[in-house]
Amino acid sequence: MPLACQDAFDWIDEEARRRERAGLVRALRPREAEDGADGAGSLDLAGNDYLGLTRHPEVTAAAGAAAARWGAGATGSRLVTGTTALHAELEAALARFCGFEAALVFSSGYAANLAALTALGGHRDALVVSDAGNHASIVDGCRLGRAETAVVPHADPEAVRKTLAAHPGRRSLVVTDSVFSVDGDAAPLGALAAVCRAAGAALLVDDAHGLGVLGDGGRGAVHAAGLAGAPGTVATVTLSKSLGSQGGAVLGPARVVEHLVNTARTFIFDTGLAPAAAGAALAALGVLEREPERAARAREVASALYEGLTAAGLTAARPDAAVISVRAPSPEAALRWAADCRAAGLLVGCFRPPSVPDGVSRLRLTARADLSDRQVRAAVRTVLATAPTGAAARQETTPP
Repeated sequence: MPLACQDAFDWIDEEARRRERAGLVRALRPREAEDGADGAGSLDLAGNDYLGLTRHPEVTAAAGAAAARWGAGATGSRLVTGTTALHAELEAALARFCGFEAALVFSSGYAANLAALTALGGHRDALVVSDAGNHASIVDGCRLGRAETAVVPHADPEAVRKTLAAHPGRRSLVVTDSVFSVDGDAAPLGALAAVCRAAGAALLVDDAHGLGVLGDGGRGAVHAAGLAGAPGTVATVTLSKSLGSQGGAVLGPARVVEHLVNTARTFIFDTGLAPAAAGAALAALGVLEREPERAARAREVASALYEGLTAAGLTAARPDAAVISVRAPSPEAALRWAADCRAAGLLVGCFRPPSVPDGVSRLRLTARADLSDRQVRAAVRTVLATAPTGAAARQETTPP
C-alpha cells in the first residue's frame, strides 16, 4: 500500500512545539490608541516614540497633507516615480541637521542598513568588522554582502584594532550601533573612529537610537562624538523612532550617497517611502529643531526610570540614551511579567532569545520626552508590583 502523504509543512508543527517548550512563542497583539495626554488608557513604554512626536498635531497634519497631495503611496521605486519633492526636501534637512554632506531616504531603517552594508562592504575581497551586539539588520546586511565578516566582542575597540591589523591593506568597514537596542548602552565611537583612521578603514554607525536623543539638540551620537561629516564615516538612521514616522536614511559624503543610488538593491528595487511618512518625518524634524529640549527630557525620563527600578532592587542597565533594560529570571518569567504589566495598563517590551545576544531575557522600557513625572512614577510602581519571584523587585524599598 502507498505511504500516507505527508504535508509539506508538517515540520512547522514540531518547530512550534519546540518554541512553546522553550517559552519563546511570539504573537501579534494589536494595541489600542493611547488616550489622553496624561495617563488615560494604556501607557506605552514599549514603542520607540522617544520624543512623543508620532501624535504631534503638526506631524499628523503634515502626513495628511502629503497624502492628499502626493497620494497614499510612492507609486514606484525611487529611481522611477518614487521620489517626490518631499523626499528631496527631507534628505536635505536630515543632512543639514545631522551635519553630513548628503542623505538618502529608504523605506525603512532596516533597508538603509542592508543598503549601506551590501553597497559599501559587499565585495568578496573586503572585510567587515561587526560588533557582537549589533542589530539584526546589521547582521543580515553582513550576511547578504559578499565580504568576509569578523564579529568582535561587544564595545571593544582593541579587538577591532587587532582584527584590522591582521588584514593590512584590505578594504575594510567597521560597523556598530551607536546605542545598542538590547541594553541601551552606547558604543565607544571616538575610540572606534581613531582605530579606523589608523587602519584606513571606514566606519558605519547605525544611529537609530541616538538621533533625537543624544548630541546637541538631538543631532545624534555621531554628531556628539564629533564624527558628523568626517570623510570616512557613514551613519544610518531611522525615521520611526524619535521622528515618530517611518523610514530610514543613510548619511555620509556625497560620493557615498551617489554610490548607493547606483548600487544599493534596497534603494533601486524597493518602492519609495510613502509621501505621508516623508512629510511626517520632515515636520517632526522641524519640531525637534524648534524644541531641542525634548532630547534632554527623553534622557531625563530614562534616568528617572532607571533610578526608580534599581532603587527597589531590580537589575537594570544604566541607560546611555532612552532604552532601559531590566533583567528577568527566565524567558517564561519575562513573558508573564510583560503580560502582567499590560494587564495593569503599562506596555513594555519583552526581549527573549534569540533576540538577545547574551541569552538573558529582559523587559525593555523606552523613555519618552512627553511623559510627566507622575507617569514615570506610576510606570515604576507597575513594574515593581508585577515583578516575578527572582527579579529582586519585591523589596520594602519604596520607589521615588
